[in-house]
Amino acid sequence: MSEHRRKPPQPQGGGRASARRAAPQRPGRGAPAGRDVPTASHSGPYEQPVPASRAEARRAAQRGAGGRGRGSANTARGTGRPDKRLINYPRSDRDGWKRFVPSWKFVSGTALGFFAVVIAGAGVGIAMVGTPDPNKAAKAQNNVFYWADGSQMVATGGSMNRQIVPISSIPRSMRDAVIAAENESFETDKGVDPMGVGRAVWNMATGGSTQGGSTITQQYVKNTYLDSDQTLKRKVTELFIAIRLGVSEPKDKVLAGYLNTAYYGRDAYGIQAAARAYFGKDSQDLNPAECAFLASVLKGPNLYNPDGGIGAAATPELNEERARKRWAWVLDREVEVGRMDKAERAKYKDSDFPARVESEQARGMTGQIGYLVDTAKAYVMKTKGITVEQMALGGYRIKTTFQKPKVDALAKAVEDTRNGFIDEKERPDTDTFVQFGAASVDVKTGALVALYGGPGWDQKYFSNNANTSGVPVGSTWKPYVLAAAMQHGTQNSNGRGISADSKYQANDLTVINNREGQPLRDAKGQPFKQKNESPTAYGYVTLNEAMEKSINVPFAQLIFDVGHTKVRELAKSTGILEESINPNTDASSALGTSTPSAIRMADSYATFAASGTHHEPYSVIEVEKDGEKLSGFEPPKAQRAMDNAVADNITKVLENVVQNGTGKKAKKLNRPAAGKTGTTDENKSAWFVGYTPELSTSVALFRTDPNSQDRKLQSMNGVGGIPSIHGGDIPAEIWTEYMSEALKGTPESDFPEPEEVGVTADSAGAPSPTPSPSPSKGGKPSCPPWKLYCDPDDSTRGTTNGGTDTGTTSGIIAGTQGGSSGSPSPSPTGRPNRPGGSTGGTTGTVPD
Repeated sequence: MSEHRRKPPQPQGGGRASARRAAPQRPGRGAPAGRDVPTASHSGPYEQPVPASRAEARRAAQRGAGGRGRGSANTARGTGRPDKRLINYPRSDRDGWKRFVPSWKFVSGTALGFFAVVIAGAGVGIAMVGTPDPNKAAKAQNNVFYWADGSQMVATGGSMNRQIVPISSIPRSMRDAVIAAENESFETDKGVDPMGVGRAVWNMATGGSTQGGSTITQQYVKNTYLDSDQTLKRKVTELFIAIRLGVSEPKDKVLAGYLNTAYYGRDAYGIQAAARAYFGKDSQDLNPAECAFLASVLKGPNLYNPDGGIGAAATPELNEERARKRWAWVLDREVEVGRMDKAERAKYKDSDFPARVESEQARGMTGQIGYLVDTAKAYVMKTKGITVEQMALGGYRIKTTFQKPKVDALAKAVEDTRNGFIDEKERPDTDTFVQFGAASVDVKTGALVALYGGPGWDQKYFSNNANTSGVPVGSTWKPYVLAAAMQHGTQNSNGRGISADSKYQANDLTVINNREGQPLRDAKGQPFKQKNESPTAYGYVTLNEAMEKSINVPFAQLIFDVGHTKVRELAKSTGILEESINPNTDASSALGTSTPSAIRMADSYATFAASGTHHEPYSVIEVEKDGEKLSGFEPPKAQRAMDNAVADNITKVLENVVQNGTGKKAKKLNRPAAGKTGTTDENKSAWFVGYTPELSTSVALFRTDPNSQDRKLQSMNGVGGIPSIHGGDIPAEIWTEYMSEALKGTPESDFPEPEEVGVTADSAGAPSPTPSPSPSKGGKPSCPPWKLYCDPDDSTRGTTNGGTDTGTTSGIIAGTQGGSSGSPSPSPTGRPNRPGGSTGGTTGTVPD
């Protein structure tokens, strides 16, 4: 037999006693610490040392026969000692990582305990909360708006406090429409939607956006807390109340409570107030079509009230479109869930979309007040994250930046010009639907001091033309192209900024090259030729002169030499919103196919006036709620948009436009002024944007039917009896009249004298050698006697064709990065060159 299979020698004397004697023994008290003591077992090479301490003894025992063997009852559970802890975790009967794996008893016990606590807590919470009372729900208060000098402008809201009506005064068709649209299971559920609650709690706990309850019961509860912060604690309270209502209150009472507390727009809280506000009748007299409309508005009054709302996405036309679609969907939904039969649904065609009465709110907003309030409300809501419903509850005291004398002066300038030029009775085919929009900004702060939004809410014109959307700015975009060339240089200047003395080809129908020096291609694949408004053979002209006469060709080429991206980034740095910039990399991008608002254009040009310092436009100085001032309404901090020398040189170039070019009508202001005219193809819009050292003001003129769904721009040819309207005509007249009155009594001041900037870098093909420019006239070109087009008194108009008001032309070509042509002439001043570079492009604008 193999030695390894022999049994070990047995100790003398059998029995359990001998077995215990054979077991490993602890060392005696006199054993030195850490010293190995042999065991009594003669196991040869498997002999183990004896631990020197009690802790080591226990660990050794666990590792020994009891830990791995099954033959010893005393060692089957570790040391054999019972665990006296209340919760055996980490587990004493397991080794290593297994000690941290909970037993099924531990898991199930913990889960049961947790649910027991939750259920007990919910029971206590439900027992403690009260139920909402619509008669005590928040009432709408006035919002009071003040002029910049502290005098009251207007108090709005508060007139439509909810009037509680019983369920019997709410038509069955209204109840059916709301249940079908918002909570099909309302009559059978317990007041809460577990999935909706889970989403809301998760979003609140993780810092996400707050979400309201999804059932009618939850929304009813939420309506009573609109004046409170939407915190997790508040959500839990609302949940308990909804559960209590779901099990204790009749469904009709809950539904009536919801319809009596919901917000419907037009400052109307509750079904009775809404019926009066939209249809001039009591709630019990509403027909099914009107009920479906009010159920549609509940989706979100700011976006579904056809009057329009706050924000660019809430225009009257967009809201009308959404409301019509939602109205039809609600009627279809009633059929789908069995709350209306098909025969009844068939009675309501698209043409039966309910007509509304004139808004009571609009009747109180005469003149420009509605637009001023609309602008200030939007600013407050954006700054503090306030919802439309919360704002409608009122209680805010809002001091604006608007100065009443300037607002009155701007309105008078528009109306005087309208009365002098526009005659809808004599020229109905050309003079109808002509719209004006204007804004004026304090150069030093960015504060909006005046705006003209339209004829007035009381005239049923709710679109704010000062916040124009979709109206191309024409050649008022060209200064951004030139400023980018001064700041960053062109591919012809080896990355150095260029001066306005650089010369570019200006002849009509000149082929425009991309950044690789290859011709752009039109839709037919032919070389794209940029059109000027005038067929004059200008030859090569300085960029200063091109701006003065608003010649298209030089700027159509310059934007490729600079790079569309550089132009776009510079425009954005002055406050132009990216979403309003033409994203195409075509020639017309230099000519004004972008569509910033009048507010943004006035603020952006103020950056030039402030020597390259930009201030975001703002319309509110101070807000109080419940007697406390709200934070966040300090004037926006100034930001550096461009080199001060670049901005001052642009100002010098634009001063020349007023003195000698397309903006000469503004000379009547008789004080330092700079500006630029802008006109688009087919004269669908015309602009004048100009500034003094104190104020920057933009005026837009366009033609569109405000009642049409698409509000498509129409040509202004023939408006006012003028064959072709340009920015230097009616817009410049309005600008000059307003600025004369607005600046009355303000001391005259001059613009900073510009430092010389950049190098003279002519376009490819320019005559060589390039003559050095005469020193420092801010880019004003010299006028050799044989160049008749350079006559300072030349009144040639500079508006152009070639761009379009849709952001495209017959030669849309993607800009590419690539080589350069030509080399810059040395700077005559010896000043350091401006840093810069060139890149491919990505945005754009229109022509003048």
